[in-house]
Order: sequence, then structure tokens, then C-alpha cells
Amino acid sequence: MAARPTWKGFLKVSLVTIPVRVYPATESSATISFNQLHAECQTKIQQKKWCPKCEREITSAEVVKGYEFEKGRWVVVEEEDFQKVRTESTKVIDLMQFTDVEAIDPMYVDKAYYLAPEGPMAADAYAVMRDGMAGKAGIGKVAINNREYLVAVRPHKQGLVMYTLHHAAEIRTIDQIDELREVRGRVNPAEMKLAKQVIESIEGELNLADYTDEYQKGLRAIIEAKVAGEEVTAPVEAAPPKVVDLMEALRKSLEQVSGGKKKAAKVAAEGRSAPKKRKAS
Repeated sequence: MAARPTWKGFLKVSLVTIPVRVYPATESSATISFNQLHAECQTKIQQKKWCPKCEREITSAEVVKGYEFEKGRWVVVEEEDFQKVRTESTKVIDLMQFTDVEAIDPMYVDKAYYLAPEGPMAADAYAVMRDGMAGKAGIGKVAINNREYLVAVRPHKQGLVMYTLHHAAEIRTIDQIDELREVRGRVNPAEMKLAKQVIESIEGELNLADYTDEYQKGLRAIIEAKVAGEEVTAPVEAAPPKVVDLMEALRKSLEQVSGGKKKAAKVAAEGRSAPKKRKAS
């Protein structure tokens, strides 16, 4: 199924304006979803809108949006009121500043979207800006679904990707976590050396496609078994090892990794040296 744009407008860099469409870069369809059922008859339950004052069910047409400005006192905001808020970001992603891509702390990144040029005439300007932004990210704002977002736009392969960012006021500072105050500032050099060796022993080129959602995979297997009327048994959960001596735990980690690599190398070597079976003539 072809992706659908969630927003259409313009990408603006100084006096350059490019018509663009915004597409979500992620999708939730891979996640298993559930419906709420009545346990007794397994019928899908209905969510009804109920007014406790009028003591009756109401329709969606009777629902309005209200802002509580005092306890128990509301002001109703109509749809036309939202339309009156016309900031430039409603139709334009205005990149007001550029910075190195590495300067953006991943802590601030929320969601990812693809930007695509709208129409062949926009494609040329889009390609020029994409290449011109190599290694850089543009910071700006955009309004989507009655909310203005802080965004970062950066080149990604043959296109541009836009990240919505959290504002600084939304990020909790690390010193708010009480337990971290107990973490020692200086560490034992010998322990650190072993820790680096463990890390280096399992270091490799990153390919996120190698990682799958094991929980979703297991959940789907359980659902399929239940549909087939099969009994499902839970695997025995292994208790996590107790770390009594950090140095000993680090040494065992290195032994485990090196042992696994030797075993894998042996299997690979045996596979290469195994005589090939001749086809019967």
C-alpha cells in the first residue's frame, strides 16, 4: 500500500521555497493490536460518549473542545478558532538555522518523517538543497494537526528526513534522577580496562535490520497456536546471574565471547573443508 502524505506545504531556506509533502518514516502496522471484548460472550465492546449531567448518551456531533481556565470552568474552542491561528509554520517549514548533524542530542528526537518534493519542478531545487546540506541539519518549525513542532531537517540517502524535536522544557535533566547521585565519579582502572575489552570484543558494523522484535514474534506464535487450539507453554525464565565480583564477571564475559567466536570459526572452517558429494551419474 502506497504511503500517504500527512502534510503538504513548503520547505523554506532563506529565499528558496520548495513545495514538499511530509510522509511518516515509521509505521505501527507491524505491532500486534488488540480489541477489548466482553469476557462472558467475547463480543467487542463499544465505547459510548456519556454525559453524567444529562444522564444520556450523546453523539459525536454534540461534542466540542473545552479548555479549563479555572477549576470547573471551561471555555469552548470551536474549529474556526483553530483556523484563526495562522502562523507561518502552518504551511511553511522555515529552516532558520543550520548546525552540524552531530550537534543534535538524540534525547531531543521524537518522530521521523520523509520530505518529498511535490512535482517535477520542485525536484531540482530539492536535490540541490539536499546535497548542499551534507553533514548539516536545518532547524525550524512546522504546525501539524493544531500543534507547532520544533523540527530538524537533514539529508538522508536520496532525500531529506525531518525529525520532530522535543523542546528543552520537555526534557528532564539527569540530576533529577536520585539513584544517579550514588554513582561513583572515578572507576577502578583495571576494571575499566577489562570493560573496554569486553565492549571491543562484541563491537561490529551496525545493521539494525539484523535486530527483530522477539516479543512480537513470540506473541504472534502464541496467537497462532491458540487459533489452532494448541496448548502453549511458557519457556522457563533463567534467573539473571548475581554480580558479586565485577572483575570476575568481566573475565567470564571475555571468555564467553572468545569461546563463542572460536566455536563459530571452527564450524565455518569445517564447512569449507568438508568434501563435496559427487552427483550420481
